Amino acid sequence: MKALLKPDAGPGLELADVPVPQPGPGEILVKVFGGGICGTDLHIFTWDAWARSRLAPPRVIGHEFCGTIAAVGPGATDLAVGEFISGEGHISCGRCHACRAGAPHICERLEVIGIDRDGAFAEYVVMPAANAWKVGPDISRDVAAIMDPLGNAVHAALETSLAARRVAVIGCGPIGLMAIAICHLVGAVFVAATDVSDTRLALARRMGADLVLDARTENVPVRIHETLNGEGVDVVLEMSGSERGLQDGLRALRNGGWVSVLGLPAADVRVDLANGIIFKGAHLAGIFGRKVWQTWEQGTALLRNGLDITPVITHRFPLERFAEAFELLRAGTAGKVILYV
Repeated sequence: MKALLKPDAGPGLELADVPVPQPGPGEILVKVFGGGICGTDLHIFTWDAWARSRLAPPRVIGHEFCGTIAAVGPGATDLAVGEFISGEGHISCGRCHACRAGAPHICERLEVIGIDRDGAFAEYVVMPAANAWKVGPDISRDVAAIMDPLGNAVHAALETSLAARRVAVIGCGPIGLMAIAICHLVGAVFVAATDVSDTRLALARRMGADLVLDARTENVPVRIHETLNGEGVDVVLEMSGSERGLQDGLRALRNGGWVSVLGLPAADVRVDLANGIIFKGAHLAGIFGRKVWQTWEQGTALLRNGLDITPVITHRFPLERFAEAFELLRAGTAGKVILYV
């Protein structure tokens, strides 16, 4: 089969012929329809310090995906050949303290499809049957392909109540853009959005942000306070992973407010702990992955009740044109990019 492979240590990827995997006990074989390129995939493509420390080539990459079950291994129950599924890319051990406490998304021995085992930018992928989420015909295949990052946005946004709240989304990559629409759908009365990309600022307006700020040229905390008659926001969703973004978010937050921190920084980040968090009585929550399966239930319910994330998908490519897709992302001139297999 054709697969997008990181063949060895170094920048770039390769479209290669590899054997079709076979499902073992408790596993399924999925004929992949397509999947979204994640920031993690871009790290692997450029072979930065994180990728060098995390990935052991050769490895088929890709962890956001959907497809049709092609084969079912022994012991894989409640699933059948021909069913359409979206994949949860985080595989938990089921035995550590976090798993037994009902938090498998922060499993201490977590494996990730496309990083620790071969991924889904391929004609077929093998995965645990327990990681399959059945998708009905009422959800489009394009959306099914990116339910993984949608889950990140749902997890970050719904970690606290947003009803009648004022929210700042810091960083309008695909997850931040999805979060804008989620905030409004669940009852936020005001959503500000910030970024440093003209493309993504335009997408933030399209997703319904009430105030869109260019962090390159505007003082984000000042503009938010001016708009809210001197008050700060109740909730900050930090999606940028930048030091400046987190600092802006904390300065824009009201006393006693909530911060969901999802963006991954490339280096250590400095924070004014006293003024930004302690004296404000701020509540911070680290957001990683999706709560299994709570977040999937919530995301599916939101989609069925009017959540539209299709504007976030700006480009679609066949797998063979992966190089063009990755260059768009590296240039910051795209929202979510889907590769069709």
